[in-house]
Amino acid sequence: MPLAELPSGQIEYDVYGPEDSAHSPVLFVHGVLVNGLLWRDVAQRLADAGYRSYVPTFPLGAHRIPVPVGNELTPPAIAQLIREFVSAFDLGDATLVGNDTGGGLCQFALGVEPDLVGRVVLTNCDAFDKFPPQPFKFVFTLLKRKPVLNAAMPAMGAKWLRHSWLGFGLLATKPDAALTAEMVQTVRADPAIRADAAAVIAGIDALGDMSMATTRMSRVKVPVTILWGMADRCFTAALGRRLASAFPDAKFVEVPGSRTFVSLDAPQAVVDAVVAIGARTSD
Repeated sequence: MPLAELPSGQIEYDVYGPEDSAHSPVLFVHGVLVNGLLWRDVAQRLADAGYRSYVPTFPLGAHRIPVPVGNELTPPAIAQLIREFVSAFDLGDATLVGNDTGGGLCQFALGVEPDLVGRVVLTNCDAFDKFPPQPFKFVFTLLKRKPVLNAAMPAMGAKWLRHSWLGFGLLATKPDAALTAEMVQTVRADPAIRADAAAVIAGIDALGDMSMATTRMSRVKVPVTILWGMADRCFTAALGRRLASAFPDAKFVEVPGSRTFVSLDAPQAVVDAVVAIGARTSD
């Protein structure tokens, strides 16, 4: 996997699709305790359609390279990594796609740099005072304690626990056991990755509310699609519609039957949203 050397640190990334694509590039941002695998199906489908996609794995607890001691893992610090990745790969005209905590981090990045990218697609994600929503607010409060995290993460090798409400059970309609096992592999096995995960979770818990970041979306003038899984019991449809109203130029699109991980439950819906918003800005 290629390695991006950014001013704030190293991150791994994957690239899908042709280098000479006729379309604007796509940049995907995942959330806490998952990695770029979340987007693999969507990125491959886009590649088959001729789109070039960049899929970084940010240090959010499912990464492979431990963060150097002393580096911040707060939401603003991760958002800075997003901005640095855009700059390093000249992705100013990209479609930025975020999900779950990653969608919240996109808002932090856009709050600092409203014209960071050419267009935005956010699927079910944190916004306003939902950072994270219940029951994950309770889970994060527990997991920010390193002894709890050190005990809980190795246990995620058990499918029943990994796919319960404490893991991926509320986030996807039918989680794939092989995929979820791969996502939690490093945090289960590597104490340094678990320490990073605890720091990320503590940073989110300390911040508590991302309302200031979300309200700054009024400064984002590029086209936005809010693509929302309507079967999500964590990030409700009402939250999605409220988020759409925070942007000057946003379209709210329903995805029936999908939960938080729209990219897993309905990957073609994400592909269609990327294609549609690209066609809209090329008219």
